[in-house]
Amino acid sequence: MNSRGGRPACLAALLLLASAATARAADGFAVTQIASGVYVHSGQPVALDAAGHDDIANIGFIVGSRCVAVIDTGGSVRIGRALRQAVLARTALPVCYVINTHVHVDHLLGNAAFLPDRPQFVGHARLDAALERSRAFFLKTYGADLQSPATAAQIVGPDRTVALDGELALDLGGRTLSLRAWPTAHTDCDLTVFDSATRTLWTGDLLFVRRTPALDGSIKGWLQALDQLGSLSAQHVIAGHGDASAGLPAALAPERAYLQGLLAQVRAELAHGISLQEALRQAPATDRSQWLLWDETHPRNVARVYQELEWE
Repeated sequence: MNSRGGRPACLAALLLLASAATARAADGFAVTQIASGVYVHSGQPVALDAAGHDDIANIGFIVGSRCVAVIDTGGSVRIGRALRQAVLARTALPVCYVINTHVHVDHLLGNAAFLPDRPQFVGHARLDAALERSRAFFLKTYGADLQSPATAAQIVGPDRTVALDGELALDLGGRTLSLRAWPTAHTDCDLTVFDSATRTLWTGDLLFVRRTPALDGSIKGWLQALDQLGSLSAQHVIAGHGDASAGLPAALAPERAYLQGLLAQVRAELAHGISLQEALRQAPATDRSQWLLWDETHPRNVARVYQELEWE
C-alpha cells in the first residue's frame, strides 16, 4: 500500500524503533473479539481533560484473509502503539487500511503509530480540511499525547477519502467493508464502517451510549443520520463511546431522545426570547442521571444548538 508523499520516512523509522515501549504500553490493553475477526478495545468513561483522556474511544480492527483494517487509533501515539501491538499479537497479516471515523483527537492521534505499516489512511472527504483547521490546536493542547518532540507530521490525515454522502468498498480478502461518509451530524466528517461478513456496524461518534453525546456539527443533521442508521440491519454495533450490546434500535433510542429534547428545549427558549446565558443558568437537569459527563458536555451542546437555530 502506498504511503502519503508528505510523511517523512524518519518519523516512521522513529516509531518503529519504539517497539520496546510499545510492548510496555500494550500491557493491560484489553481487546475483545466480538464477532469472527472483529476486535474491539473499549474506551474509558473519563473527560478529555482528565488522566487517561487518550483512551476514551472505542477502537479496534477487522481481520480479512489478505490484510487488516484498523478502525480509529485512540487519542495518543501510546494508545496507537498498544493497538498495533494487539494486531501483531493476533495475526501476521499486514495492516492495509487505517480508517478514521471523524476528526476528534480521541479517535485519530494514534495514527502515527501505524506509519511503519505503510497503510492507506482512509476518511471522510472533509476530514483533511477538518484536520487542517484543528492541527495547531491539537498540537498546543494535546502535544504530550504525541511522540516527543510533538510535530504536525504526526497528526496523520487521509490519503484516500469517501465522497460526501457516498460509499466506498474496501476488500480485506474474504470480507468487504462498506464505508459511508455522512452529511454534517456529530461533526462535518462522520464516517461509518459496515462489515458485511459479520453484519458489524462501527458507528463512530454518531452513537454515544451512556456518555453524554457531544455536538460539534448539526443537531438536525445528527437526528436525520440516526433515522437512517436505525434502518440498517446490523447484528453487532460498536459505538464511538460506550457499550452497544443492546442492539442498534435500543442503543439509538436514548441518544435520539436526548437530541430531540435538546432541540425542542432550545427552540422553545428562542421562541420566548431567552438568552443563551439565561438558558445555561436554568438548564433542566432531568436527564443528568442517565448520562455520564453531563456537566462537562451538556452546556456546550446547548450553546452549539443555540448557534445553529438562532437564524432558523
